[in-house]
Amino acid sequence: MENFPNLEIIWLSGNHFSGLIPPEIGRLPKLYEVYMETNSLTGNVPSSVGNLSRLTNLHLEDNNLQGNIPSTLSQCPNLVNLTLGGNNLTGIISQELIHLSSSYVYLDLSRNHLIGFLPMEVGQLINLEHFDVSGNLLSGEIPPSLGSCKTIHYLDLQENFFQGTIPSDLSSLRGIETLSLARNNLSGTIPKFLENFPFLQSLNLSYNNLEGMVPMEGIFRNATATSVQGNTKLCGGIPEFQLPKCEFRHSSKRGLSLTLKLVSYQNLLKATDGFSSANLIGMGSFGSVYKGLLDQCETTIAIKVLNLDRHGAAKSFIAECEALKNIRHRNLVKVLSACSGFDYRGSDFKALIYEFMVNGSLEEWLHPAQTSIDTNQRPRSLTFSQRLNIAIDVAMALDYLHHQCHVPIVHCDLKPSNVLLDNDMIGHVGDFGLARFLPRTLEDGFGNQSSSIGVKGTIGYTPPEYGMGHEVWPQGDVYSYGILLLEMFTGKRPTGDMFGGSSNLYNFVKAALPEQVLDIVDPVLIQEKGEGEMSGNQHLTEASTRIRMKVEESLVSILGVGVACSADMPGERLDITDAMAEMCRIRNKLRADKMLD
Repeated sequence: MENFPNLEIIWLSGNHFSGLIPPEIGRLPKLYEVYMETNSLTGNVPSSVGNLSRLTNLHLEDNNLQGNIPSTLSQCPNLVNLTLGGNNLTGIISQELIHLSSSYVYLDLSRNHLIGFLPMEVGQLINLEHFDVSGNLLSGEIPPSLGSCKTIHYLDLQENFFQGTIPSDLSSLRGIETLSLARNNLSGTIPKFLENFPFLQSLNLSYNNLEGMVPMEGIFRNATATSVQGNTKLCGGIPEFQLPKCEFRHSSKRGLSLTLKLVSYQNLLKATDGFSSANLIGMGSFGSVYKGLLDQCETTIAIKVLNLDRHGAAKSFIAECEALKNIRHRNLVKVLSACSGFDYRGSDFKALIYEFMVNGSLEEWLHPAQTSIDTNQRPRSLTFSQRLNIAIDVAMALDYLHHQCHVPIVHCDLKPSNVLLDNDMIGHVGDFGLARFLPRTLEDGFGNQSSSIGVKGTIGYTPPEYGMGHEVWPQGDVYSYGILLLEMFTGKRPTGDMFGGSSNLYNFVKAALPEQVLDIVDPVLIQEKGEGEMSGNQHLTEASTRIRMKVEESLVSILGVGVACSADMPGERLDITDAMAEMCRIRNKLRADKMLD
């Protein structure tokens, strides 16, 4: 590049260029426009771009760039348009990048892995018209200083971990046309000032924790232009929103606060009493889970601390953040915040903060002898009804991940220890550290993504085709679900001592169906339904015989679903939607016969 000292514009957009951006680019003193977007460029954005004092446009979006955003960009006083979206950039949005350069008109940092807070200095971007940081891992509150960006037309903060309320300072953005705050952890009510924005054409507040009455004027009169779905505590609004009527009464029930400010290492240290072993509630492949308590609101939380010395732990942290920020479902574990910083030794520290599940994991309930369940406070095992309900909860979670998300997600590590139970014994699928996104394609419905990049799952629950290099796909989760279902109703682990060689849980159950089903199910279920007494009673009543037959019939059907999902040949497996429908049909029939508690 030194041979072109008078070069003013580089225009290489939309090609298949790969490799690095040469650091020599900083030796082109007259360069003022760079267009390298939509290529396959890798490596870092060279810090030498800070030498380009005339630079007005830098477009690097939709490449494979990584590393931090160079703070030297703040040395480009004329930089008007900066687009870095759709890369693999990490680190924070530095204060230097923002407050030393107020010239930005168009700033796009979306679809990366940026962490930390959005700097308060963003309010100094008085010329900003388009601002997009969506699809990152940003946390904390939305800076009220954004209200100073009065020329802004487009503001997209969706798909992050922003918390707290929508700042009232944003009421000054009266020229805004598009506003998206969707898929965060925002709470509080919807500000009425949004009704008064005369140019607002698109408003997306979906999938937060907003509550109270939905306004009815301005853009809120247009259900096509406004989205408020996924906020379960909203009420009122126009009929098209299909929300319940508002009931203006105070509730004494204290709910979980989702306006967490617990994002620093110091606060997590305090919440867990110095990560005391007394608060250790679980160990996973990439870290430890602690129970913590927030002093301000006496809210119990679960904190997953990543062991960054383990290979793949940092990648697992990003994968879990990426998955959990995009999904909201009753049967998925809810992530409340993320923490990324340094511990007291100056070492990297990463943690995820979840809603605490008071009844622990399904693993603890299925195999209490091998766990630390307090049997004085919990029953020794799950009832038939509880197992059936939890199995349906898990199926609904997988159906949502596979078929209802904008981008299909494969969990890749479904097993009893990753199914958590809340106070009402509702199942929640968690631990998305191995999750994979499967972009849809026109040809086959899903894009390919090889499992050879480290997706192993857990022995006993991983489908056989993954061991032969097959790409990750939804049918892999279906196999895991089938094994989980067989384990739940037989009480036998897929890795138990009785299985080895050609013998496995699938063959064990399949060989027993349908005649010997009562011989292989968890004995606790037989005792629960009175079968222990019936088997020794020579004077069975007609009613008890009918109960026995219906219990046996339902167990055959449930285990049949498990077998149909866990077949070695993927083509023989059910789709999770069909499995879920069949499990619901079994439950509905039992309820109609008054066989469920």
